[in-house]
Amino acid sequence: MKQMKKDDDNRKPLIETVNLKKYFNTPFGLLHAVDDINLSIDKGKTLGVVGESGCGKSTLGRTILRLLPLTDGQVLFDGENILGYDKEKMRLMRQKMQMIFQDPYASLNPRKTVFQIIAEPLIVNRIYGSRNEINDRVLFLMETVGLAERFINSYSHELDGGRRQRIGIARALSMSPQFIVCDEPVSALDVSIQAQILNLLMDLQERLGLTYMFITHDLAVVKHISDEIAVLYVGQCVEKAPSKELFRNPIHPYTKILLSSIPVPSLKSRISEREIIRGEVTDPINPKPGCRFAPRCKFFKPECLSEDLSLNEVKPNHYVMCKLFG
Repeated sequence: MKQMKKDDDNRKPLIETVNLKKYFNTPFGLLHAVDDINLSIDKGKTLGVVGESGCGKSTLGRTILRLLPLTDGQVLFDGENILGYDKEKMRLMRQKMQMIFQDPYASLNPRKTVFQIIAEPLIVNRIYGSRNEINDRVLFLMETVGLAERFINSYSHELDGGRRQRIGIARALSMSPQFIVCDEPVSALDVSIQAQILNLLMDLQERLGLTYMFITHDLAVVKHISDEIAVLYVGQCVEKAPSKELFRNPIHPYTKILLSSIPVPSLKSRISEREIIRGEVTDPINPKPGCRFAPRCKFFKPECLSEDLSLNEVKPNHYVMCKLFG
């Protein structure tokens, strides 16, 4: 009975966004970086967020963490809207929400040692009262992420990319968070190192019950780590489904083109037909009503531009934003 209750708790959304919008002012109008996004991530699960560069993936993650002020909508953490939090309450909330950055070279202070980088959140938030407690916590975190103790007084520029990213992961774990935004954490690493970091993240999730938003443009990576996948295009979520379902049965024309671009390690794949995306990306500044993928879609019809679209559930837990499946 207790096990069933625990499973039910894990199915509850830890993170939800309700009509989330983030616009940027430009000399030419409002740039719709994130436009009316509704997502939820269950406790202990991973939501993969994919799409081409500039589609709003990183902006979405930063807006959820309130690193960027949102334009409209809500962000719910465990059912509570965090947008009304004052500075002090948000400081405490940030202990539960952390981020792993894309570039392990630029995201670490080159003037600080490994110890200082990992210990900084503990010192700023006054988690421990003594130097020995902080030292023990840093050593524990280094061991947790697979970073040898001999590097504790090294500087980040003295280490390779994989070890630098482990420092970033340890720093994110220092406050014992529940939710972590992983912003393309392996894109700057070699393929062999990518596998190590991915396996580390999955192991940490299982051991610590972490909830991830995993942002990437690498579909092979997102398939490996995600429970659900959301496909973004010009600031909008155009398809969302469980990972296996999305790869087995993509519905949106843009998703199909993305999946067809994945290299297949087979000689037979040379003769398979790949879908080629043509045309220009819709201008995200003051976009016109209708489907934003329409100018590049081979199924385009005039009614695709008649009105703004919303996600529709075409199968159980499979949502699509497309006039063909309205």
